[in-house]
Amino acid sequence: MSKFEPNKRHLRELLIYFFNLKKSASEAHRLLVEAYNEVALSERTCRDWFQRFKNGNFDIEDEDGSGRPKIYEDAELEKDSSQTQKELALTLEVTQQVVSRRLRSLKMIRKQGNWVLYELKPRDVERRLCMREMLLARHKKSFTSNRHC
Repeated sequence: MSKFEPNKRHLRELLIYFFNLKKSASEAHRLLVEAYNEVALSERTCRDWFQRFKNGNFDIEDEDGSGRPKIYEDAELEKDSSQTQKELALTLEVTQQVVSRRLRSLKMIRKQGNWVLYELKPRDVERRLCMREMLLARHKKSFTSNRHC
């Protein structure tokens, strides 16, 4: 197989070619997969482009707002830690869900109006360990007393 990897423009031009040959979107997808394997467009994407062509729109350039979402640095989330998720989303020009997912993955929580890294204080760690030991002891005691019955 050749080393040629098609770009979006090439694949979209092929879709126009298949459209003009009166192929269906699913047939066009099958032909792209046959030729380019994993680099081919998805069947859903082929259907979307065929719908555009049916509507008379043969412009193969991306429309504004389409394509890969805006990338931002994590540091941008921490610039003003007093902002709400909604305010951060507006500042970064992304959706609130994107901000929420990223903050969760960074283990950031909102405390007293600021985003901070979630960490247990030493006393909380100690309290959890004590509670764990008490629960284990209670479980062992109930297991032992149930065996004698």
